[in-house]
Amino acid sequence: MFVHHVFFWMAPGASDADRQKLAAGIQSLAAIEQIRTSHLGMPADTHREVIDRSYDFSWLAIFDSPEDEELYQKHPIHLKFVDECWQLWQKVVVYDAIDR
Repeated sequence: MFVHHVFFWMAPGASDADRQKLAAGIQSLAAIEQIRTSHLGMPADTHREVIDRSYDFSWLAIFDSPEDEELYQKHPIHLKFVDECWQLWQKVVVYDAIDR
């Protein structure tokens, strides 16, 4: 299993339309056939010292293998998303994990 978790911070001054465009762009990634399961989320209303709620969107994609994740990275839908949406975020952080 390969877990790909991406956190997005919107660009300063982002409008509601910008937020909707980024959310729609992220959600479009779910159509990539190598993804076993996915989830688009926003920070939960939880408040503990260890929780980082500073991001705007999280994208979780689970793959059967690192090779499937690599195909996802090069997939035309993913490349289109990056090309059309990169200006909407100011920061992206990725956490990739494999089975222990």
